[in-house]
Order: sequence, then C-alpha cells, then structure tokens
Amino acid sequence: MTGWRPALAPAVQLRHDRVRDTDLLLLPERVVVLEGSAGAVLRLCDGEREVSDIVSVLGRSHPGAPVAVEVPEFLGRMRAEGWLR
Repeated sequence: MTGWRPALAPAVQLRHDRVRDTDLLLLPERVVVLEGSAGAVLRLCDGEREVSDIVSVLGRSHPGAPVAVEVPEFLGRMRAEGWLR
C-alpha cells in the first residue's frame, strides 16, 4: 500500500445519519452502516493523504490503539469491495 492515496470511489458517498447517530456509505442501490470509527477513518481518505499519513493522524488522536495494523487492513478491505480507489 505504499504510495496509495485512498479516496472514496466516484459512486460512493459518506454521510452521517443524525437520527441514528451513525455514519453510512451510500452506494448505488445499497447503504452500508458503518460501525465504530470507520467513518472517521474514511473521512481522512481524501486522495491527498497516503495510508501512512492516515495512520499517523489516527495514532495521535487514539494513542495506544493498534491503528498501524488495523487501519491498513480496513482500508484494504474497503478497496477490495470497490468502495475506495
């Protein structure tokens, strides 16, 4: 993943549902309810930051959390689904 600057795929939108107080990924003909900090991670996927930058930002805001392992794995899964480019 070195050098990858993840961004949401063109048909994917990230929204916050105020009624349920949760983040959602809006896809063509599908809605994915995000859990935990998934929305916060995806908000950092702006096509400008590399994965290592995203890990650094999250590591500073969540000291002690295993972001160096979990974030790249999560982003890889999102990419495999076609939700990130």
